[in-house]
Amino acid sequence: MVTMASQSPAPVRRIAVLTSGGDAQGMNAAVRAVVRASIRFGAEVFGIHNGYQGAVDGGDQIRQLHWNDVSGIQHRGGTVIGTARCAAFRERDGRRVAARNLASRGIDRLVVIGGDGSLSGADQLSREWPELLAELVASQEISPETATAHPRLQIAGLVGSIDNDMVGTDMTIGADSALHRIVEAIDAISSTAASHQRTFVIEVMGRRCGYLALAAAIAGGCDFALIPEAPPGDGWQDEMCDSLRRARSLGRRDSIVLVAEGARDASGTPITADQVRAELEARLGEQARVTILGHVQRGGIPSAFDRSMATMMGYDAASALLSARPEDGAQLIGVHRNRVRRTPLMRSVSDNRAIAAHLDAGDSAQALKGRGESYAQLFALLRRLSHPRPTTDAVRRRIAIVHDGGLAPGMNAAVRAAVRLGRDRGHDMLGIEGGFAGLYAGRVRDLSLADVDGWTSLGGAELGTRRNRIDDDQMYAVARAIEDHHIDGLILVGGIAGYQTIHRLAAERTRFPSLAIPIVCVPATIDNNLPGTELSIGSDTALNTIVESIDRIKQSAMAANRCFVIETMGRHCGYLALMSAMSTGAEQVYFPEEGITLTQLATDVERMRARFTTGRSLFLVVRAEGADEYYTTDAISRVFEAEGGPLFDVREVVLGHVQQGGNPSPFDRVLATRLAAGAVDILSSALSDGGSDAVMIGLERGALTTHPISDLPALIDPATHRPRDQWWVGLTSVARDLAEPPTATTGSTQIS
Repeated sequence: MVTMASQSPAPVRRIAVLTSGGDAQGMNAAVRAVVRASIRFGAEVFGIHNGYQGAVDGGDQIRQLHWNDVSGIQHRGGTVIGTARCAAFRERDGRRVAARNLASRGIDRLVVIGGDGSLSGADQLSREWPELLAELVASQEISPETATAHPRLQIAGLVGSIDNDMVGTDMTIGADSALHRIVEAIDAISSTAASHQRTFVIEVMGRRCGYLALAAAIAGGCDFALIPEAPPGDGWQDEMCDSLRRARSLGRRDSIVLVAEGARDASGTPITADQVRAELEARLGEQARVTILGHVQRGGIPSAFDRSMATMMGYDAASALLSARPEDGAQLIGVHRNRVRRTPLMRSVSDNRAIAAHLDAGDSAQALKGRGESYAQLFALLRRLSHPRPTTDAVRRRIAIVHDGGLAPGMNAAVRAAVRLGRDRGHDMLGIEGGFAGLYAGRVRDLSLADVDGWTSLGGAELGTRRNRIDDDQMYAVARAIEDHHIDGLILVGGIAGYQTIHRLAAERTRFPSLAIPIVCVPATIDNNLPGTELSIGSDTALNTIVESIDRIKQSAMAANRCFVIETMGRHCGYLALMSAMSTGAEQVYFPEEGITLTQLATDVERMRARFTTGRSLFLVVRAEGADEYYTTDAISRVFEAEGGPLFDVREVVLGHVQQGGNPSPFDRVLATRLAAGAVDILSSALSDGGSDAVMIGLERGALTTHPISDLPALIDPATHRPRDQWWVGLTSVARDLAEPPTATTGSTQIS
């Protein structure tokens, strides 16, 4: 529990943080969170520069870090405290020196951000700590009082690895950003490949884990992927070429095969990109090109997800160490289904190494199982997309797809996946242009695989979308159109307006029997305000757009004392505002779930005065568009401008519809594909069994779930049209605790 300290100060606790192994985008956000959370919780924090080498070298390689030392580093790639390999730390004498350097500074808590080797090294140091200190006392290198004061070394580990290759966390720091780099390259290569009708082989990182190849193949609409956990058997070359031939026969002009650097066949022989190229050229009779992305995957600006995830994990790491009990062992701080989770560090490392052992033994089934259920589901989804098995004995049905509500990047990816998978199930897939108004106007057309080829990467909505309010006359027209076009099932890809329309259609089935068809609502809105799902298609893309915009805005303030008030979309939901504030380090965030008061504005003015008086040049405020009816973005800006006087000026930025534009992020593409696949499966089962349920599909705690559309009124607040339960609201304290340092007035926040 977190409480405000009111007692006399306790002895100062000291935490150190280091980054080790390969760098990963998002490490700096984690370092910032560890430093600021530690200070917020009343501890002193030290940065160990250049990883374990800095711990061994000591001296100025271990330096105290203060609040402002980590300001403005979230957007930077790499790691500001450096990383290096250290042969000395692998030996006991090296760890003994490191223990001396830490203990002599009173440091007995350590946050390590790195891969499984780095985390194993930290655990080993922790286990040897009592013996090492006893030796140091005997050699008079530290005093007995120092050893008594620091009897144990507490460890918290955060996984920094672009490969997403650690058991115990759904995502590792840097994996999402690396996926952004890969998908950007695939998009660029796809356009030139289509122009020349060429085949490309792209090698991505992933020596022991194929996550990047797997997720990028789905997000990039690739034809085939080879990953370490699923070594293909004899004849895999024929299977690969058959997949590419089928895509070409359906009108596709480009072919892309992804190869993880650690891919092997069933006999354990490595599969290289050059080998794949040679097989394609020999069997398809056309030139193929190889692109090895290399370290470009490791560099660049971290994504919004990597910033927010690393921030959550760094905050919890400080909390875990400062509340640790003597019996607590080293902890891995990871994320599981959008929540921070702690697991025993060495159990995760051991489970991870077991996967490597399974791979070496040729037991791919156990290796794939060890990666977890979500990984296995992604692999199965890619198999469905790249290894189609058209159904020939199913009853042929007509499934229509329609959009309703605001535009959300990723809508096209959902349609493409639904068409591809629906046709493989033997269904005729129809597209309704222009929402429900297009339905009763007769704008319904067949969608072939060629029609939706290349849609995965496209922003916008090729079918068109609009908000429709259906009156009684139009209800009859909708029912008649469903009957006239022989529509047997319906997929809605849209927002709250579309959900409400489907709820009404379901309620009118007694009057209009043709409406009694199975319907699946797929959540697509940047606002992330839909019930039955924790994340909606489009919200990740919008969040990345906001974060990128704020990064640029912050750069523009370098030459002046300036407060920026930035308005984000979201209607009555503050998801985009809070997550972008946490990802960019905003000093204040206003969102509808909390509201705005005059007292709060007055307090913020005083914070600004104090900040600019002490030489800082920027104060960043993020406001959700629906935060308050009266305290609008303009009104707040005017208040701040009036109170700022000559000390600072104020700029108002309304980001507007730029948040709905752009190509969808890799996460939104994968999410759209997963949800569309689930929708097709639900409709296929219902059509086979004669069902007519209308349901909402979503992603809750990492798993696909459904709720009947009849539950809609109970799941949303009628005044705001947002879910009654929103998981992300609990992150408010993280964003606020890291925004402003504790003062004599506010005090430190203590963990008890």
